[in-house]
Amino acid sequence: MLQAMANNPCVRLIERNRAAWWFTFLVLGYLLYLVVGAAVFSTVERPHEVSLRLELLELKRLYLEDHQCLSEERLEKFLTRVLEASNYGVSMLNNASGNWKWDFTSALFFVSTVLSTTGYGHTVPLSNAGKAFCIIYTLIGIPLTLLLFTTLVQHIMVYVTHRPVTYVHLRWGYSRQTVAIIHALSLGFVAVFFFFFIPAVAFSILEEDWNFLESFYFCFISLSTIGLGDYIPAEGSNQKYRTIYKFGITCYLILGLVVMLVVLETFCELSF
Repeated sequence: MLQAMANNPCVRLIERNRAAWWFTFLVLGYLLYLVVGAAVFSTVERPHEVSLRLELLELKRLYLEDHQCLSEERLEKFLTRVLEASNYGVSMLNNASGNWKWDFTSALFFVSTVLSTTGYGHTVPLSNAGKAFCIIYTLIGIPLTLLLFTTLVQHIMVYVTHRPVTYVHLRWGYSRQTVAIIHALSLGFVAVFFFFFIPAVAFSILEEDWNFLESFYFCFISLSTIGLGDYIPAEGSNQKYRTIYKFGITCYLILGLVVMLVVLETFCELSF
């Protein structure tokens, strides 16, 4: 029976085109994953968007009723300008006027997020000169960053992964694959604890409006280089030691990205 199945034309066709079938399955699976993700986000988030839109329309209506000397057209122009400024990271609130977007530490935070391709989008160049420089700067800086991170990760892997696994394998005679799996899981746990859990606790304390989930969400979105920009630390109006805090966050993001790459490379080297 097995011989008959092996001689089956359909089976031979599948065997000859296994790579093509696998690639097709991968593409279809990825497309399905995109559709499912879009459906879930749309279902979960759309009601909140509708509620917020209705709330803003009601606030606008009440404001126009209380200020009948102000036309809706003038209010629309003012709000449009405020939104444009907000998109550039400039706030119109009185209590936010003290936080400059382009002091040195803020600019350092900006370039670190740009070169790491995290790019929160909360601060963007305002001038044409700044936009032109950003293009040239990133054309050189992003490949340089990738080269630096790759070289750094390769050196770290020797001391953090290769030597410990080899030592345990030779010293106690355990299977190299078993040691590598346990080491990868342990390294992943340590990375999550020190670069997600502890920073999330710190952010939930330092940021007045963030709870633990929001802080953990920021850490994950940042170190995965998704960088949605909906949560940005050190932007509060009464932030103490903002310069030092901002510099510390920059160091955390760079170091965290290197650690994530080391963990990812460690798992990629596992041979099942």
